[in-house]
Amino acid sequence: MLKKPKLIISSLDAERLEKLIDALPDAAFPGKKDLEGELARAQIVQPKDVPPTVVTMNSTVRFAVESSHEEFQLTLVYPKDVDTSGEKISILAPVGSALLGLSQGDEIEWPRPGGGVLHVRIKEVTYQPERAGEHHR
Repeated sequence: MLKKPKLIISSLDAERLEKLIDALPDAAFPGKKDLEGELARAQIVQPKDVPPTVVTMNSTVRFAVESSHEEFQLTLVYPKDVDTSGEKISILAPVGSALLGLSQGDEIEWPRPGGGVLHVRIKEVTYQPERAGEHHR
């Protein structure tokens, strides 16, 4: 298994995610414990202090899933913001949880529901709200 990369999460995202996780029953979200663990190990910073290459909530990120050799460009969103465009991924999806807090170039292995792991590599953060000056979104 890969060494887990350093995670940076904005205080605003951390607060909102903790509320979301607390509101979900364990059975409703199989990756709940994994996401809680990532939040617990993350460095929490003020939104204005998030480096511009870090994946935050509402960031658009280009990433590869190594096992399938597929590359995607998706926006990481809260479940309420998922739509049918195919351009967004929920933080509650396994790959969505894996993306949060990573920086360009980082790689992580993340558990799949039902067994196995996803190997995800961040290629580029093409849009980040904090970099765009949106610190209170």
